[in-house]
Amino acid sequence: MEQLLLHLLGDYILQTDWMAREKVKRNIAALVHVVVYTLPFLLLTTSVAALLTIAVSHFFIDRYRLARHVVFAKNWVTQPSLRWKNCSETGYPKDVPPWLSVWLLIISDNTMHLCINYASLRWL
Repeated sequence: MEQLLLHLLGDYILQTDWMAREKVKRNIAALVHVVVYTLPFLLLTTSVAALLTIAVSHFFIDRYRLARHVVFAKNWVTQPSLRWKNCSETGYPKDVPPWLSVWLLIISDNTMHLCINYASLRWL
């Protein structure tokens, strides 16, 4: 429960508009976001390995919008005719309503972060 609250705090409350807009374009914005995101996890662990795993994974997931690749791969398994050029925005085909594809992408992104955070805090 604590790790969920810290994730929500770091990814939504502490993330500024500048971080949210620029983190997918500029490394510095992604790095600032990662530092602000990771600092609250010091309340749960002092494990350098856990904190580094949380920070580094968060950087790559956010900076390169990796959740859309995971979503695309998941969809491609049951629809091999899908092409990346038609799904590159969210991982979903363009015929999926934009509001739905964006929310499903956000949920996938958060699920990736939470799984990595849980594993890091549990086993590192």
